[in-house]
Amino acid sequence: MRVVAGELGGRRLVAPRGAAVRPTAERVREALFSILGNIEGASVLDLFCGTGALGIEAVSRGAGSAEMVDTRPQAARRNVEALGLEARCTVVRCDALRYLRDCRERFELVFCDPPYKLADRLGPELESLVPPLLTSGGRLIIESATRRSPEIDLPLVVERRYGDTVIRIYESASR
Repeated sequence: MRVVAGELGGRRLVAPRGAAVRPTAERVREALFSILGNIEGASVLDLFCGTGALGIEAVSRGAGSAEMVDTRPQAARRNVEALGLEARCTVVRCDALRYLRDCRERFELVFCDPPYKLADRLGPELESLVPPLLTSGGRLIIESATRRSPEIDLPLVVERRYGDTVIRIYESASR
């Protein structure tokens, strides 16, 4: 697994063996960031970060900072350290929903890539917890299985399917 593009394009990311972590495929990351366009200077929150691939990809493509949250952040921490991103990436060991409840920061981009078996049950909590953390025009990006995608009551601006994976991009209302 590699960083797709940007200043770190081509650099390797480590992913633990087994089914405990399901990193976003390179082709899906490439398509997603093509849809997002210019993210220069953006503040990023990567929930259920696993390897940190989404947050690292964002920083590689110009995001100003990435906060990466997972209950088992070892792989993300290893990748951040190996790539020398400690100044721009913070790895937090915490349950994503607890983090959202306690967070007082605001973000331009919030990536949410929960375990597929949990995704559809997270909709109501994400719907209430994420919007207050988005900047005006900020975007929530949810990756899930096509059969178990959470429903969020925010304006859906893009939906793309890649095999069994669906990416939905929601945008916060301007304030």
